Amino acid sequence: MARFYLVLTFLGILLPYGALIPWLFTNGVDLPLLLKEAVVNPISVFAWLDVLVSAVALLGFIAVDGGRNKVKYRYLAMLGTVSIGVSCGLPLYLYLKEKQLTPLLSG
Repeated sequence: MARFYLVLTFLGILLPYGALIPWLFTNGVDLPLLLKEAVVNPISVFAWLDVLVSAVALLGFIAVDGGRNKVKYRYLAMLGTVSIGVSCGLPLYLYLKEKQLTPLLSG
């Protein structure tokens, strides 16, 4: 399972940035335009609010579950959630947790 989560982590980085980077090449780092286009219609707002709530929930989950289970490097999953998104943070956290549990399960 750890490999599966690691693949999802890389996809969670590549796919969102694969959409963002061409936009940046076309428009540059124009934050007002980015925000304007991100909330261009109610469906966009719906999607962003869904992602925002999911990210907050994930950060809370990583903080509590990661602390309880002493998951090493859990801060990387939190950083990935804040800087890239849930698509990176969740599979990265699951990967870190799985890697920590795997030696215990096979021994």
